[in-house]
Amino acid sequence: MTKTVLTYGTFDLFHIGHLNILKRLKAKGDRLVVGVSTDEFNAIKGKKPVVPFEQRLEIVQSIKYVDLAIPEENWAQKRSDIKKYDAKVFGIGEDWKGHFDDLGDEVEVIYLPRTAGISTTEMKRVLSEYDERHVESLKNTLDTLSQIVKELS
Repeated sequence: MTKTVLTYGTFDLFHIGHLNILKRLKAKGDRLVVGVSTDEFNAIKGKKPVVPFEQRLEIVQSIKYVDLAIPEENWAQKRSDIKKYDAKVFGIGEDWKGHFDDLGDEVEVIYLPRTAGISTTEMKRVLSEYDERHVESLKNTLDTLSQIVKELS
C-alpha cells in the first residue's frame, strides 16, 4: 500500500531549505504530493512572489523527491486534497506549528524544522536593499576592478 505525504508552500526563490524539507518529507512515505501556492492565493495571504506561479510549479515538479506538484488555490483545499490523494501524512515547516493540528482527525500532521541560516523572507530583505542606485554603484565598482585586473595582466 502506498503511503502518500502531502505538503504545501509558495517555494519562491527556491533554495536549499526548500529542497531539504521536500527530501525529508519524501522519506516519510512512498509518494510526495506538493501544493504550490498560486499567485492569486499568495495575494490573499499578503505575499507577492518574485517568481511567477507557473515557473515555481515547474521547478517543484522537477525535483526528484516530488511525485506530483499541484496548484494550491485556497486554505480549504488541504482537506479535499487529503481525500483526493489518499494522504496519510501532512507535513510542513515548523514555522506553521499548530496551524494545521485540526487536520489530525484525517491524517498524521508533522512539522519539520527549518534549515538554519536560509529563508525566502531573509533573501527578499537582502535583495530589497539593492535599489537601482546600489546596483549602479556595484556595477561601477566591478567595472573599476575589471579595469585594474586588465592593467595588471
